[in-house]
Amino acid sequence: MPTTYRHTLFVNLLLIVASLAACNRTQATAPAGPPPPAEVGYVTLEPRRVTLTMELPGRTSAMLVAEVRPEVGGIVRNRLFTEGADVKQGEVLYEIDPSSYEAAHASAKAALSRAEANVVPRRLKAERYRELVAINAVSRQDADDADAALRQAEADVEGAKAALDTARINLAHTRVRAPISGRIGRSVVTTGSLVTASQPTALATIQKLDPMYVDVTQSSANLLKLQEKISAGKIRKDSKGAMASLLLEDGTQYPLAGTLKFSDVTVNPGTGSVTIRTVFPNPKGILLPGMYVRAVLEEGIDERGIVVPQRGVTRDPAGKAVALVVGANDNVESRILEVSRVVGDGWLVEKGLSAGDRVIVEGLQKAKPGARVRPVPFGAAAPPKG
Repeated sequence: MPTTYRHTLFVNLLLIVASLAACNRTQATAPAGPPPPAEVGYVTLEPRRVTLTMELPGRTSAMLVAEVRPEVGGIVRNRLFTEGADVKQGEVLYEIDPSSYEAAHASAKAALSRAEANVVPRRLKAERYRELVAINAVSRQDADDADAALRQAEADVEGAKAALDTARINLAHTRVRAPISGRIGRSVVTTGSLVTASQPTALATIQKLDPMYVDVTQSSANLLKLQEKISAGKIRKDSKGAMASLLLEDGTQYPLAGTLKFSDVTVNPGTGSVTIRTVFPNPKGILLPGMYVRAVLEEGIDERGIVVPQRGVTRDPAGKAVALVVGANDNVESRILEVSRVVGDGWLVEKGLSAGDRVIVEGLQKAKPGARVRPVPFGAAAPPKG
């Protein structure tokens, strides 16, 4: 190949390489277009009826508690109940040896008969003296003495009747009866034990377990806030009465609902709390006195509550609740919120959001305050995770 031709070919190749390099540089230095707006999922807030509740710790207690004590002394001759069983009011629980009380009753009965017998001759004597004093056959003093003796005999009859009633009551008290219906615990005495009237130690204890009380405590500060909101009309009380539910010690839900009985009128100065009493039915005996439970009580109803999904709320470095909202022209706005409590899977908002706001719940990491986004209703599309 001639030298001149090779030289010409080499120059052309250099020109082609230089042209390609210049094109690449032109493409590299050409400005790129703006990135498309990030796609985010949002929910539109709407006011709704919210039942406000509070969860408080408490203890169960029996509705009625009665300690069984003897009203007369003696030897326990028999125990007539099964420990841990249900007893009825008036049912005989213990028998105390009645021998001495039967004798006392018989003696009182005889004393009454004797007193009644003394009345008859004294009444006849008083009647005769009234006739004789009218004709001055006896002195006025003798007639007055006869009347006084009659009244004394009649008083002796009344005293004997009272003594007989006392003896009959004491005899009846040798059969110790259940003062209330309920479940009886263990007996602290056995057959042959000596008991005394009104002794400090109870023979047994009976508790009425259906229904049951659940006493919980609430801080007086929270109670004042609740009363403020009711007065301002932000929430209202349910006309049907406050209902309550119960969580047992193992976290399971108690199947039956209860009702609010009353709120105490005194604040505990040591804890700054108020006792609230609720009543729960207990037909199967699941609840036992002294159990630790958590009661969920209805405080009131917010007719226009604003609830934001929890996934749409984050925390700033200061710990404040923050939500990102799609504002005008689809620009992202940051809102600082005041949230009061959890309602289902959302937060109840006091301040910071209002009805109609579009809160971002998907694609939060790609939504920067002030940036423009492409909002999509949450659930209508699948925005990129982030």
